[in-house]
Amino acid sequence: MTASGSPDAPLRLTWVQPEDLVGHELRQAAEDGRDARDVEARWLAAGGLPAPARAGASSPPAPPGLRRLAVQLLDELALLPRQDADLEPDGPDAIRAACPAWPAPGPVAGSDVDLLDRLHAAWLGRAAGCLLGKPVEKLPLTGIRQLARAAGNWPLKGWFTARGVPAELLAAYPWNTRSAATSLAENIAGMPEDDDLNYPLLNLLLMQRHGPGFSTQDVARVWLDELPAGRTFTAERIAYRNLLGGLEPPDTARHHNPFREWIGALIRADLHGWTHPGAPGAAAEQAARDAALTHTGNGLYAAMFAAAAVARAADGSSDVHAALQSGLRVVPPQSRLATAIRHGIQLALDEPDFDTAVDTLHDTYGHYHWVHAVPNCALLAAALTRGDGDFGATICLAVSCGLDTDSNGATAGSIAGLLAGHPDALGAAWTDPLHGRLATSVGGLDGIGFDRLAHLTFQQTHRPGPGTRPGRATAR
Repeated sequence: MTASGSPDAPLRLTWVQPEDLVGHELRQAAEDGRDARDVEARWLAAGGLPAPARAGASSPPAPPGLRRLAVQLLDELALLPRQDADLEPDGPDAIRAACPAWPAPGPVAGSDVDLLDRLHAAWLGRAAGCLLGKPVEKLPLTGIRQLARAAGNWPLKGWFTARGVPAELLAAYPWNTRSAATSLAENIAGMPEDDDLNYPLLNLLLMQRHGPGFSTQDVARVWLDELPAGRTFTAERIAYRNLLGGLEPPDTARHHNPFREWIGALIRADLHGWTHPGAPGAAAEQAARDAALTHTGNGLYAAMFAAAAVARAADGSSDVHAALQSGLRVVPPQSRLATAIRHGIQLALDEPDFDTAVDTLHDTYGHYHWVHAVPNCALLAAALTRGDGDFGATICLAVSCGLDTDSNGATAGSIAGLLAGHPDALGAAWTDPLHGRLATSVGGLDGIGFDRLAHLTFQQTHRPGPGTRPGRATAR
């Protein structure tokens, strides 16, 4: 999930102006069962716009009267009661109570060296999956398929390329403007900066400074110290703005934040799973404390799901199906997110043609925004299920599903990397172009190597069982 819009466009902060948020909040109200028809009628009658097709889409500044009305309506929308709110509870105690199959800790297989190798493969896998999805982020599924077919790369099996693709097709479906120069096969030279890698780095700093008992306020402090505001998008930018305005968690996630059920918290979850191998419940609880800064409901559940699945995959003895089931056990079973994940898994098991399964999921969840957690988790679960632990197949399937391609590719790559168990098992075609390092604007970490990141992550691991303590990296 990255920025949109032209870098040469006039400066206007997107995702924070009240008039930009009302349409998204009306869509969120329709999704979570709040009757906002009266508010919507007043907004449209006053000249307000419905939710744009993509976050961050350009729009002219609102006249003062419309902006004042937008603030008023956002406050009114926040007070509307939800239907069936008990199916999607808020708060750690209520969420835990709604999950009767909450996972118990399990053993961690192998030696310290084995775990270090798994973590190295996970960092590399997250980067490779993210990079694969970057050039087609925000493109419709039809465009992704046509571009890959024109290059002889469908079903997807390698990096996207413009070589051999007709000019008229490139004009109809242009690559992501900010990513094409660094993520097409002919251009890759290391891992470029992306928020899908920035957030694991931030959470590594969080763990180093505050340990596993960190608070949501500690997350906010690390962000304000180390994360440039211009590198935040959607829910994260709203929360950042709310922090600067004097609000504290969990109000930072709720106040004028229609993106609170989108995918942003999920892309921050891997570090919580990596540092709790074999303890998916503990990983989920830690991810929830992180997510509470910016997300609620299904957005928060998505982070818990990903952290738990990653933690189970990190134990060295599980397959992808066990990892997905561990992820589901920390999500309220009647929630929209759990329903969508189960749907994705079942379709991947039952439908012989994967493209048909993907089309079914798009048809079912197409009313959601393309960055929302619900459709993306359904597609991610389907790709992981069909990939069955094969690294290259898994990241290609995840990206070929469309929607938030770089974020889904990153999470799929992290889990498949853990299951592969060793950097060499990912395949040189995926790892060599990364040049062993990544770019970032976070905390002086620009150019850090993936091997070094694996060691730093290993030093923060907490394993299940009595008397556990952070691991110590073993000399190789």
